[in-house]
Amino acid sequence: MNEILLIRHAPTDWNKDKRLQGLSDIALSNHSREWIKTWVVPERFKQFNWVSSPLIRAHETASCLSNGKVTTSEALLEMNFGDWEGEALPALRARLGDEMRANEDRGLDFTPPNGESPRMVQQRLRPLFEEIHHSQENTVLVCHHGVMRAIMALAFDWPMLGKAPFKFEQGHGYLFKLNNDLTISIIEKHIPLAPDKGQI
Repeated sequence: MNEILLIRHAPTDWNKDKRLQGLSDIALSNHSREWIKTWVVPERFKQFNWVSSPLIRAHETASCLSNGKVTTSEALLEMNFGDWEGEALPALRARLGDEMRANEDRGLDFTPPNGESPRMVQQRLRPLFEEIHHSQENTVLVCHHGVMRAIMALAFDWPMLGKAPFKFEQGHGYLFKLNNDLTISIIEKHIPLAPDKGQI
């Protein structure tokens, strides 16, 4: 059994505008660069191995928080939103109407045009989970909202329909257990890293 601490990257200007970032390599906002200097990782996680998405918003967050080497894994890339990257979800829903509702009603198989579904994200995460299990190292994963929701769906057997089990907040950590059979379960939610509540 391994412990995995999930941390969402600090905000970008696109987060503030509620735009879908996906694989777009958007840097942290200047305000976020100052904000993450106030984040403190609890002592019990200091010896964890650190792995981040290669996208700059995640890697910069990880580099600021870790005391040592941060490796990257493409398995942690944000969900690919394809043709919708850069757009705001409310505007998409207004423009696409029934077509968008039908797509969202597919849950784990919701797929943007030329993008990927949450189920596809889960599939690309599996080799990373196998690697962590074989390493026997507890690990911090610094990644993205779409990736974290895909992991949540695995942990809670949630089909991504209806209300999520809980909301991920920036400035917090989420501790999961990676079991020997590579299933995931939650240990602890909303572990504060920042002196105040997440700003997104």
